[in-house]
Order: sequence, then C-alpha cells, then structure tokens
Amino acid sequence: MAADAGLSSDAMAYVLARRAFAALRQGKVSTRRRSGACRRVVHVDIIRYRTKESPVPRVGVRDEGQVFGLPGVESLAELWALPLAGIRQRVQDRVPAASAGPGVPGLPAGEVTLLPPIDGRTEVWAAGVTYVISREARVEESERSADVYRQVYEAERPELFFKSAAWRVAGDGQTIAVRADSVVDVPEPEVALVINRFGEIAGYSACNDVSSRTIEGENPLYLPQAKIYLGSCALGPVIRPAWEIADPYDLGIELTIRRDGAIAWHGQASTSALRRKFGELTSYLMRADVHPDGVVLATGTCLVPPAPFSLADGDVVAVAVEHVGVLTTGVVRGLDRMRKAFER
Repeated sequence: MAADAGLSSDAMAYVLARRAFAALRQGKVSTRRRSGACRRVVHVDIIRYRTKESPVPRVGVRDEGQVFGLPGVESLAELWALPLAGIRQRVQDRVPAASAGPGVPGLPAGEVTLLPPIDGRTEVWAAGVTYVISREARVEESERSADVYRQVYEAERPELFFKSAAWRVAGDGQTIAVRADSVVDVPEPEVALVINRFGEIAGYSACNDVSSRTIEGENPLYLPQAKIYLGSCALGPVIRPAWEIADPYDLGIELTIRRDGAIAWHGQASTSALRRKFGELTSYLMRADVHPDGVVLATGTCLVPPAPFSLADGDVVAVAVEHVGVLTTGVVRGLDRMRKAFER
C-alpha cells in the first residue's frame, strides 16, 4: 500500500474498487450484498480468450482462478448450437487448457487475455423501453414522437432491433465510440441474455448499448443510425451460465462514467424493475427467425444519464452486473479514432 500513500479518500476508494474488479475478472471472488452482509461467492464463467503464447482465440471455463478447455468446442458459436443440457455437460466435462503445463489442471486466469464473448455468426440484438426510466428518457429526448415510446412500453409486442454482428463487438478493456455527428450520446448498461439456437437461455453477460440521444430524438426511424455503428456495442467480460444465477430478476446493475480521473456520473438499479420477462423477450426474438449460432439479446437499460449529459472523448465507462462481472471500456469520438482503435 506504500505506493498509494498520499491519495485522497475518493482516489483510494477507486483504487480499492479497481482491485476488487480485477479479482472478479480473474474468477476469484464476487461480493453479494444482502442485509448488510458480504460473503465469498465462487464464479464459474464461460470465456473467450487468448494466451501469451498464441493469438488464436480459445473458448473455455474459468473456475476459481483457473482456466479450463471445453471438449470438442472450438468456438462459442459451436457451444450455442447445442441444447442447454449439452452446453451444461460440456462445462462440467472441462479439460486442462491447451497451454497448461503437464499435470497442471488449469491455466492461471491471470495469464490469459479475455476477448469479447461472441464469435461466428452469433448476432447481438436488443430490446428497448423495457424499464420506466428508459421510457421516460426516450420521451424526454423525442422532439415529435413521445407517444411512440409510451405506447411500446405498454404494448403486448416488445421493441426489438438488431444491434451488432459479432466481429464489431468490443470487449472488456477495449474501446467504444460516440458518433461525430451527434451531440448527446450515452452508454446504456444492460443485462444480456445468451440464447442458444433452440431459444433456451444459456447464460448472462453485461452489455453496453451505446446510443445517440440526439439522432434518435430527432425521429424514431433514425434508431438504426443512433444505435448501429462501429463502436456502439460492448459485451463481457464473461458469460455466467444460466444455471448459476438463482434469480435473474434480482441482479444489481451499476453504471460508472469517469472523466479526467473523477466520477462524472454514477447510478445503480436492478432487474427487479424490468417490465417484461426474459422468456417473453426471447420468444418474440425467435418467433419468426433462426439463429443457428445462437444470439445475444440485450434486455434494455434501467440507467440513463439525464440530458444534457453526454459521453466525451477519453471517458472510461464501467458497466457492472451482479454475479456476472464488470465491463470496462474507453471512449473515443468519431469514426477515424474508432477505426484506429478497432484495427489494433
């Protein structure tokens, strides 16, 4: 702790929080806060990663700080092509990671780099206006069509839209972007469902559905331009198997935006405020479509920084989903800077 001497109390709190986040990323612990108590909870996560020895993406399981391989599975897309029982069996039948030494059960989690937990033909879709706060934010930003958002919140059919192809998704420690032709841009922290080809919910992750409030507010038909562009989607850091989440409608969600080393905005909420059930959203998504490599569905945001707050170049955004992890990304402005970050 000597290196931390002289830090302010706020800065020290941030350092300690980041150390806790690092431990969580390595699969060591998480904290569950109930009735003022904290207790150790071991995570089993499905991950996509690379090692120091090879840039080739691998798929595995992270359990108590160790990384294991999945027998007969070369990609997450292959995993999501299996029925849920088959996915669970593969996770249980883990094998030593390819880079682990002889006689070593697993590879230390600290020796791998996590990649966005999506590949192949798997797409990211998103649901909109599934929380009251999302409805009110859309009404606030809309210039002419406020009633559209009130109506879809109450409607039987949910709002669903395509968000990203797998190859464009950013992961933990990578970069997101805001459009150069927009004035007000925000992150939207969401619980993401990982759904197999059979429409079964196989896991949960954290998603940042970056959005232009300026563009969507001008006209709801501009939604694809407001939400679908390079740098508009981040996912990760891991996928928590569905069978390990006791109650998906009691997951804490936190959003923290840091600017110039200080907290510019922070909020917290819970999936308990979700208007629709995850099964309902999944049913509508699969009703008239097929997803042979599975699909990721972001389930809507319950935290929206109020206007005129906007993301700025150099911001750091952290999306935390309880029992899943913390997805942290940097922010750049404009396509040129995002293209450079993406190509790295």
